[in-house]
Amino acid sequence: MPTMNIIQAVNDALSIEMELDERVVILGEDIGKFGGVFRATKGLLDKFGPDRVLDTPLSENGIVGTAIGMSLYGLRPVPEIQFSDFIYPAFDQIVSELSKMRYRSGGQFYCPMVIRTPCGGGIKGGHYHSQSPEAYFIHTAGLKVVMPSNPYDAKGLLIASIRDNNPVIFLEPKSIYRAGKGEVPEGEYTVELSKAQVVCEGKDVTLLTYGAMVHRACQAAEKSRNQEGISTEIIDLRTLMPYDIDTILKSVRKTGRIVIVHEAPKTCGFGAELSATLNEKALLNLQAPILRVTGFDIPFPYIFEQEYLPNEKRIRKALTDSINF
Repeated sequence: MPTMNIIQAVNDALSIEMELDERVVILGEDIGKFGGVFRATKGLLDKFGPDRVLDTPLSENGIVGTAIGMSLYGLRPVPEIQFSDFIYPAFDQIVSELSKMRYRSGGQFYCPMVIRTPCGGGIKGGHYHSQSPEAYFIHTAGLKVVMPSNPYDAKGLLIASIRDNNPVIFLEPKSIYRAGKGEVPEGEYTVELSKAQVVCEGKDVTLLTYGAMVHRACQAAEKSRNQEGISTEIIDLRTLMPYDIDTILKSVRKTGRIVIVHEAPKTCGFGAELSATLNEKALLNLQAPILRVTGFDIPFPYIFEQEYLPNEKRIRKALTDSINF
């Protein structure tokens, strides 16, 4: 079985789907000859030609608007927004048109497309190349929101997203694009959307997270187990909307304690929604308050990037605080 990083897994998924389905096209800034700023589309222009690999002007609303038209006329476009920080000029197209097409037509029209975009910090990108905008899209009815944490999931979730008849926002945590490698099967396979993964089982605390924070959570949990004896069950949500509430509830009813970790700001971040839902559905199972370890409610800093991102120390403190409550 070949070993890949997330960039290679994404490229493989795109290549497979374009080979299997001639309706799949990709478009975006510099994705053709240049292969994308992170090289996720490298080689696809040579393989599939300029009719299916389209370099676009620097116009995010134009990219998404064009992709919506393609989708309505029977194609399955996969537009790339170079950084998630640049997605806001296309926000109206996404939340007012793309997400509502199926609803406003009473199911007569659907708009299958996947918007790929790198997200999050960790690469010294500063405040214009490090944002985590997932909550905006989770809040928008009609969109599915996906964020993989490893190469196997990146390939399987992307193929599943391209084949889904609903619009998907596919967020790729750029800090682990090449940092982590894993075995990835050759050929096509899918990872079920809306299904979380229990990364490691535990009995004392449930830790909910996704994307790049899965790796930091695992490092913190391992040290907490070795030094404090805390047994942490880590759940990688994978699909953020619709999320796998059944897997979460099963874990919380076992441990009675919850820590939520994400790198987006705390206020109105996805952790707030998870916390509210768990209070509604599992309050009597809780033995401690739900704790959140997140980014801060400030613009993403350049100099203090690592202080902004949830780190091992902050995660371990939350685990200990939950146990000691």
